[in-house]
Amino acid sequence: MDTIVRVVLGLLGLGIVVFVHELGHFIAARLSGIDVEAFSIGWGSPLLKKKIGTVEYRLGFFPAGGYCKMRGDSDYEEFWNNKKNGIEPSPGSMFAASPWKRIITVFAGPLFNFLFAVLVLSVILGRGIEIQTLENTIVLLSDIDGQSYPSDQGGLESGDRIIEINGREISTYRDIQENIALNPSRDLSITVIRSGETRELTIHPYMDSTGIGRIGVYPWTRPHIEAVRPDSAAQRAGLMPGDLILSVSRSLEIDGETALETEEVPYTVAFLRIFQNTEMADFILEYERNGSIETAQLYNIEIVLGFPNLGIEFPSLRYSTPKLSPPAALAAGTKDAIRTFAVSVKSLALLFNRDIDLTQAISGPARITYMMGDIAAGGFQESIATGFSSALNFLALISIALCLMNLLPIPIVDGGMIIMYLAEIVLRKPIHPKAVSIFQTAGVVIIVGLMMFAVFNDIRFFTGR
Repeated sequence: MDTIVRVVLGLLGLGIVVFVHELGHFIAARLSGIDVEAFSIGWGSPLLKKKIGTVEYRLGFFPAGGYCKMRGDSDYEEFWNNKKNGIEPSPGSMFAASPWKRIITVFAGPLFNFLFAVLVLSVILGRGIEIQTLENTIVLLSDIDGQSYPSDQGGLESGDRIIEINGREISTYRDIQENIALNPSRDLSITVIRSGETRELTIHPYMDSTGIGRIGVYPWTRPHIEAVRPDSAAQRAGLMPGDLILSVSRSLEIDGETALETEEVPYTVAFLRIFQNTEMADFILEYERNGSIETAQLYNIEIVLGFPNLGIEFPSLRYSTPKLSPPAALAAGTKDAIRTFAVSVKSLALLFNRDIDLTQAISGPARITYMMGDIAAGGFQESIATGFSSALNFLALISIALCLMNLLPIPIVDGGMIIMYLAEIVLRKPIHPKAVSIFQTAGVVIIVGLMMFAVFNDIRFFTGR
């Protein structure tokens, strides 16, 4: 049931983003004198349809997506069937309009996605949002796995509190993540407080397989349990909020004999890594409750998308951004949307780096839908306000991504069509339908190939392979 809710929320969000895109095409087409034959919310056979004026409005069977069918969509098909020398556009069709009007109509889809993101971000920033993160004290990943990372090479130590990166003030672990992630393979000046003294260090983040900068650090938090989810392994073990986890033990078979392996848990990330890097078994936890040392056994641990779900929540840092006036919110939303678009362009460029693992970096509609639903559902579990803020924020991100992807110079998508219409303006004559057909066929091959690759990545993601 929980998964169904996430899928439904994800489909709803994806449907909204695509609807906004198609609405841009619809409005621009009508203003440009191009007749719209059908406007559909959702794909597939219409469940409902009603003709108002010259437009048939449809509600498709599949809830995600939609389309705007303009007059002239079948002109190329008629060209091939009748073997004509050129297209004779009917009045009100797409190809009867001037190239500039067609460019405006095609560009309106991505533009509406960007404006929608601006509106959503402005609403979020205007009302103020609660951000959940952790404090800016770090623990080195090398303390856990014994390997060397840029954090070690740059002189960072577990317990350091990072207060500045490249001149930007750092107050939370979220700030650390954002500044490191966006600057792979670049020297960063980092200011830390260690034992009451301020130190200046230089760290060179490496680029991981998804194009994200990393230095090998985690947030330092003590493994105090804040909440225990109902019907979870932690609840069955008798764990309670306020318990402090001290160590984790598990049984191992060594030379035919059973031995107990125990690992100390000085900070939360050490506890989580134990369960990520071992096969699932029965674990014995030693914890402190009201000054007394107790033990509990974790068993029947649920695995969700390849990760153990213990049912334990640890404390996090929560803070709210200030509420803004409508003009200030609009300015902040526009700035945030532009910054997100720029980051998306940069991330797209990184896909051509040979060190990037495309199976990790490219997601298909199934994974995007699940992620959108998962973020929304997770937020609603905290509060209605947090749920809406989380869902809207991710919606804005996907809308900007859809804007960028449709502006790419790939045949058949909006960017490719714009290039074709610009060529028509430069040549001062219509492009021969045969050339257009070859152009669009190449686009279909590229898009289908990308979609198959993305779906393959989604299958790997959901099967944990």
